[in-house]
Amino acid sequence: MSKYYIIVLANLITIGLFGQFNKEKNKIISSIDAKQEDYFSVAMQIWNFAEVGYQEEKSSALLQAELTKKGFKIEKGVVEIPTAFIATYGSGKPVIAILGEFDALPGVSQTASPFREKREDVAAGHACGHHLFGAGSMAAAVEVKEWMQDNKIKGTLRFYGTPAEEGGAGKVYMVRGGLFDDVDAVLHWHAGSRNSASARSSLSNKSAKFRFHGIASHAAGSPWNGRSALDGVEAMNMMVNMMREHISPESRIHYVITSGGEAPNVVPEFAEVFYYCRHPEMKMVKQNFEWLVEIAEAAAKGTKTKLEYEVIHGLYNVLPNETLSRVMYENLSTLGGIDYTAEETAYANKIIESFEFADNVSLNLAKNVAPFKVVRRGAGGSTDVGDVSWAVPTAGLVTATWVPGTSAHSWQAVAAGGTTIGKKGMILAAKSIALSAIDLYRDQSIMTKAKAELDQLKGKDFKYESLLGDREPPLDYRK
Repeated sequence: MSKYYIIVLANLITIGLFGQFNKEKNKIISSIDAKQEDYFSVAMQIWNFAEVGYQEEKSSALLQAELTKKGFKIEKGVVEIPTAFIATYGSGKPVIAILGEFDALPGVSQTASPFREKREDVAAGHACGHHLFGAGSMAAAVEVKEWMQDNKIKGTLRFYGTPAEEGGAGKVYMVRGGLFDDVDAVLHWHAGSRNSASARSSLSNKSAKFRFHGIASHAAGSPWNGRSALDGVEAMNMMVNMMREHISPESRIHYVITSGGEAPNVVPEFAEVFYYCRHPEMKMVKQNFEWLVEIAEAAAKGTKTKLEYEVIHGLYNVLPNETLSRVMYENLSTLGGIDYTAEETAYANKIIESFEFADNVSLNLAKNVAPFKVVRRGAGGSTDVGDVSWAVPTAGLVTATWVPGTSAHSWQAVAAGGTTIGKKGMILAAKSIALSAIDLYRDQSIMTKAKAELDQLKGKDFKYESLLGDREPPLDYRK
């Protein structure tokens, strides 16, 4: 056979396989579309539960029940976290994992109205869209499982039910416990106000509650007999605010006073302040946090109070994996962005009117897919996906579940997440993850390249050490 005919035959085989591949993908897209109301119903149940970190009993149980019905084997309460679980289908290599979150944020109660309207039945709200995250990832896992079953695909598919992303670092305990040690690739997504699958980092973050103990006394009659715990907190805060001048501009330090005393006429016996310390690099977070501790100790000494502190969470920065991210980007780009109906457009415009700064907001952010970028140095927020990304090649995406211009952790995010705008973004994410998983199962060399990239970025001397140390999960941190 001549070289020409060999090339022609190879091309015909490639075209045939590619056509079959597209047929498989189109079938999954159609299947997700047909079941989108069922999947969104799960999301809305979680939206209505609005359970905060480590208290997501109903949300976790619902996802477990849905996955059980679809043929997954459930391992409950992993790493001593009652609401954490792993749902597994198949066996052997490769092992591909899909992440799902489901915790709400305290104090952001909101209806689906485009106007500020607090719900009376809950004190929390899904201001970061984790109800969509959990249900959308579940949808992707179910569709990939059915594809594997129909096509007799070898390997393992896992759904990781990961609680308390918002300050509780649920995934960190799962990484520390070795639950990702045999995983070859991790796929995830997040709610947002745009569509993007860039390889993007985040900020490393460590938090702690600093507790000062003083001596109570009458604030007018005998203040000299007291020692104010609140003085300790305020002295610490003052020194930290002076510290800001002398740290890297990329550092972020913020706090709230969670307890400042009971009454003005009583010298506070107890006071507490909750600190977050962030930076693009873990080593700088460690350095700045150690400085925070020194300041707290000095504040206690200067006010003659006693100090104790508890590390609440610690997160690595996300380590972007360009190899996997390009697979996710190609699928998201092929699917395209989100088109609003006339009703959704009217709703979106009402939301935009509520923004303090709305001059440059365009609904095209939802319609389009952002160009692919590789951003190695993080900015903005933090996520416990960071620790996962240092253990396993990881890729994620963001879809427009919120009206463009919406800030995360806002009432506007809660509102849109309870509408068809949220549903459309969730379904786009489910499709993108499902199609990307198929790519990885069909071409396992991608994961080999992704692992090589991860190893190179980590360096040969890297050894994972959690920023949490050996502390147990703070199951009561939201109580």
